[in-house]
Amino acid sequence: MLNWNGTKIARKLSTLAGVSCICAVAWVIASPAHASGDALLDGFRHAEVASVSDALEQLAGKRMYMSHRMQPIFTTKFAGYAVTVQLKKDEGNNDPAALNGMLAAIDNGPADSVYVMSVENGSDIAGMGGLMGTAMMSRDYAGAVIDGGVRDVAYLRKIGFPVYATGIVPSTSVHHYRFDTSQKALVCDGVTVNAGDIVTADSDGVVVVPREKAAEVLALAQQMDFKEHSMYAYIEKLKSLQQAVKQFGRL
Repeated sequence: MLNWNGTKIARKLSTLAGVSCICAVAWVIASPAHASGDALLDGFRHAEVASVSDALEQLAGKRMYMSHRMQPIFTTKFAGYAVTVQLKKDEGNNDPAALNGMLAAIDNGPADSVYVMSVENGSDIAGMGGLMGTAMMSRDYAGAVIDGGVRDVAYLRKIGFPVYATGIVPSTSVHHYRFDTSQKALVCDGVTVNAGDIVTADSDGVVVVPREKAAEVLALAQQMDFKEHSMYAYIEKLKSLQQAVKQFGRL
């Protein structure tokens, strides 16, 4: 139990936390959204991916985060709407049109898209590289998530286009793969992604938010962020994690 001084400090910190939450909400509402003017997407750009993952687990009761294998080529944070592409193995094909559907999907993607690609058994195949990254960047994509490899990493870092992939490899998909589908549901590193789902990523990883649950998930994730951020000062002041968890109900 807290003594009188501890209780007084807790009340002050709790009040400050509430003010901070109100200010943070006001800032998100008042601040200009991304070029798209999409307030929902802008909210996910500010929310921490760990909180989004926790919110999804509470609301949907299932895992919607990608595994530790999915790594960024540089530290980044983004959110956008999924444009999905599936490649199927077709070893030794000489069809010059084998990957045309993939190129068309990229060229048809609107601003704020996240390119989500599943490359069948593609851990050692580069699903994308510098040319595709340049096209996506020119169309104002938010980023790319590849269940497979990525190459031309130095160039992608140079232009600042964010990519998550399961590995960095110098190989090509040409003559080894064929376009299968786009804008259909696919499984990317164990997570089902539908076209139009929100894909959000930061230093903690990648999470997929079903479009129909996005507003509810965002609201809960923001609450979790506010609580956690408020707890830091509380823990530092009272030097007690247990008291902080008891006060805020968040770990």
